[in-house]
Amino acid sequence: MITQVVVTSAAVAIAERRGSYPGAGIYSGRPHAVMQRAFTALRTSNLLAFLTGFVEPVLFLLSFGFGIGGLVGGVDAQGSQITYAAFIAPALLASSAMNGAIFDSTYNVYFKMHFSRIYQGMLATSLGSLDVALGEIGWAVLRGGIYACGFMSVTAVFGLIPSWWALLTIPAALLIAFAFSAIGMAVTSYMTSFQQLNWLNFWLLPMFLFSGTFYPISTYPTWLQVIVEVTPLAQAIAMVRGLWFGHFDVGLAGSVLYFAALAVIGAAFTTKRLTALFLR
Repeated sequence: MITQVVVTSAAVAIAERRGSYPGAGIYSGRPHAVMQRAFTALRTSNLLAFLTGFVEPVLFLLSFGFGIGGLVGGVDAQGSQITYAAFIAPALLASSAMNGAIFDSTYNVYFKMHFSRIYQGMLATSLGSLDVALGEIGWAVLRGGIYACGFMSVTAVFGLIPSWWALLTIPAALLIAFAFSAIGMAVTSYMTSFQQLNWLNFWLLPMFLFSGTFYPISTYPTWLQVIVEVTPLAQAIAMVRGLWFGHFDVGLAGSVLYFAALAVIGAAFTTKRLTALFLR
């Protein structure tokens, strides 16, 4: 009984504070509660699935970078010769951040939305739809960032990091993860069956293979280069690769703005969809 009174009093206090916030109907200032719940679930049941996302890019680096790289030899990167492993390493880091964020914000979100009905429970508390959106996106960003840091540690062991500029790829990976998770969660909110999630691979696999991960986009015909260069992963790889090698230009700034816009648009759409679905 005492515990119930304490919990109720805390909920009332939160609700009173929330009333003074701008946009109080959708935001209570507590997205960290959603992230805390995700961390608890990770420790109890999802740790193995979490770790597999780190292993995949390492396997690609070993098999392609050092396997096929032995046949390819050096690669020209803006006038300088580098090893094939060094060429694909930043692209795999960008892909790792994307995969970690997109799968967390799609499959996991779909299950929470339609099966475990976690969001309905969250939104019955002091949490608002923006809290849930930012909490889930924040967790996906954290996951993408952990993958990026882990993969960078592996590349450091193999001597593939060319300079200290490469450390800037970590915040870049966080931005990439934020944008992909925000868009992924927004898209998932429109899905009505698990089968529709299979369309993710229909888009993600071609992006991974043809966005400059394993060879320069300049190998394509000019008309195809224009199409590929506007895709999200191609922009991510160009941004990370530029930072990795310390090549700063207008294109790099454009990529940063590209992902900042995706992040804002995705978060806004996710909040709108959660409000429409669960706060009618």
